Amino acid sequence: MSDGEDQTGANDAGQAAAGRETAVRRDRFSGGPARAFLSSLDADERIFHADLAVDRAHVVMLAEQGIVDDDTAGAILRALDGIEKDGHGALPDGEDVQEAIESAVIDRVGSEGGKMHTARSRNDEVAADIRYRLREDLLDTIETVVEAREELLSVAEEHAGTIMPGYTHLQPAQPTTVGHWVASYEQALARDTERLLDAYGRVNQNPLGAGAFGGVPYDVDRERTAELLGFDGVVENSMDAVSTRDFLVETNAALANPATTLSGLAEDVIVFASKGHVELADEYSSTSSIMPQKKNPDTMELVRGRTGDATAGLNGLLTTLKGLPRAYNRDLQRATTHVWGAVDAVTESVEVATGAVATAQWPEDVLAEAAGEGFSTATGVADLLAKAGIPFRTAHEVVATVAGREFEGPAPDYETLDSVAREVLGESLDEHVSRDAVEAALDPVESVAMRDSRGGPAPDAVTAQLSAAEDELSAHRDAVVAERDAVESAGETLQTEVERYV
Repeated sequence: MSDGEDQTGANDAGQAAAGRETAVRRDRFSGGPARAFLSSLDADERIFHADLAVDRAHVVMLAEQGIVDDDTAGAILRALDGIEKDGHGALPDGEDVQEAIESAVIDRVGSEGGKMHTARSRNDEVAADIRYRLREDLLDTIETVVEAREELLSVAEEHAGTIMPGYTHLQPAQPTTVGHWVASYEQALARDTERLLDAYGRVNQNPLGAGAFGGVPYDVDRERTAELLGFDGVVENSMDAVSTRDFLVETNAALANPATTLSGLAEDVIVFASKGHVELADEYSSTSSIMPQKKNPDTMELVRGRTGDATAGLNGLLTTLKGLPRAYNRDLQRATTHVWGAVDAVTESVEVATGAVATAQWPEDVLAEAAGEGFSTATGVADLLAKAGIPFRTAHEVVATVAGREFEGPAPDYETLDSVAREVLGESLDEHVSRDAVEAALDPVESVAMRDSRGGPAPDAVTAQLSAAEDELSAHRDAVVAERDAVESAGETLQTEVERYV
């Protein structure tokens, strides 16, 4: 994906000269460590098919505009078909996949094959290749996240009433439900989906026709190549078209978000597993090489660890781009690798993390018993007193005083609360709330049911959240389908146009 020769082709003699120059360059600069240092051919396997699509669209446009005759266009397009059939591994040596494919075309067609490069530079070609392939990767990732959310919503629905302990600072805080916990991560992934879709829209723009950076002296149709490649529009300014990699930054940042979301989910599962609150399926666990009793949540630890791939990629990308002068610089050859690594890490992590949660067992008896530990219903009792007319800070003082004293079991009994209320309030709790109401507030199940505000953990509130989440999920699923259909339709159009010449 190097800059290489920035001059656009002009005529038959110029193309022949360009072909000879390629050979001369190989002789002049052959051997030595710099050749391997400059080459990105191996790494470019990822954009091999993207470059062939970009080549085809460009040649079709050249023929339609009368810049290249139909016979030459047909010969080039047939050569591209053969190159694709042979695969990346059959390409001749080159600095990058773009140069290697062009050399292969010339080998098959002769010097006329060099006309494929008329009215473009490797600068706009590379930029188009990256956008074309990244678009595919983004759709795969978005689709994976959407499917993951569907799985999580299924788990949340199944466990909307499964009581579990909730934590802050890793200490018992308030009882909640498995469904409420799972739904919280689905909602975060929904926002992550929106960011990825936003990034997709700015990736899916056509830089072809920009040349090296200063445009081309031909009557090219940039909208036509955009149409043939399924791009939504054109990157207008030719200098911006070849030099900008802000779409990579946005994509990598959008990938870092779900990576961070998944890291939090993985950490929760790891902590839950250590307490016996969840049991992962064997497929998502491993055992110790020396301690046979161990069942370790290793997959979740790797999900947590792979977050570093996405965040490090963003830092690496920004560092590469920082301070680059406008137009093309060879530094950009190193920019894209950061995003490929991030997209692969995130897509795999989504599949693994979601699979682990979807196949996990949640021991309801263990969770119910743990839900009340550490007087986790204290806030519910304070809220009950406040609703009865006692100022919340005073109610907080009553419950906090109780929490600071020793009592039997996970929570104090009514008598202990009433005794402290007499000290703080100067009167019995009976003056404000009934014994039955207090004892209900002390029960984790009832405590959860009380918190039925919008977005709360009460089963009915969770069900309402899941209904809204299903609607949002459906909209995102439709958006992915629409983008895929547009890409596939463009591919069919391009193939139809190619067949007119071959």
